[in-house]
Amino acid sequence: MTNQTFDAFGIWKEMYDRTESAFRDSIQSTLEQPAFAEGLGQVQKQYLQYQGLVNGMTESYLKQVNVPSRDEIASIASLVINVESKLIDLEDQLDVQEDAHDSHAKEIKQLKTTVNRLDKKLDTVIELLTKQVEAKAAATPTPTPKAVPQKPLTPAPNAQVKTAATPAAKNTSQTKK
Repeated sequence: MTNQTFDAFGIWKEMYDRTESAFRDSIQSTLEQPAFAEGLGQVQKQYLQYQGLVNGMTESYLKQVNVPSRDEIASIASLVINVESKLIDLEDQLDVQEDAHDSHAKEIKQLKTTVNRLDKKLDTVIELLTKQVEAKAAATPTPTPKAVPQKPLTPAPNAQVKTAATPAAKNTSQTKK
């Protein structure tokens, strides 16, 4: 008996190397030919025509069953995105206006409290002034009018009027002396 082992892997590797080089050479020569490029171009053209036909049929079918196409959905999506961005802008503007309104409301509230405090102070001042005037009035007695004999404004019809310039009046005052 001889000591020979069967190496299946070695045989398979040798067969792979021979067939790979043969196929590589054959494929390389085929790819370099202009007829192959023309055939590949025709296959690509037919595929694009088939794809266009399927797209057209799909679109017409979707229109018949009243279902939007991919392009229509994409245009609606872009419109929705535009509306969302405008809504976000409006929300931002509303937030700014709300902040301004809040600050104005705070200022108005502060003004109201200040006016209320001033009103209370004015009420206190008026009350103190009233008390002061009342205290002065109570401290100074009011003079009671005395009965003063009043002279008649017009002389009585039988009464004599004395005058300092008359000579008779001078004579009577000298005779008494």
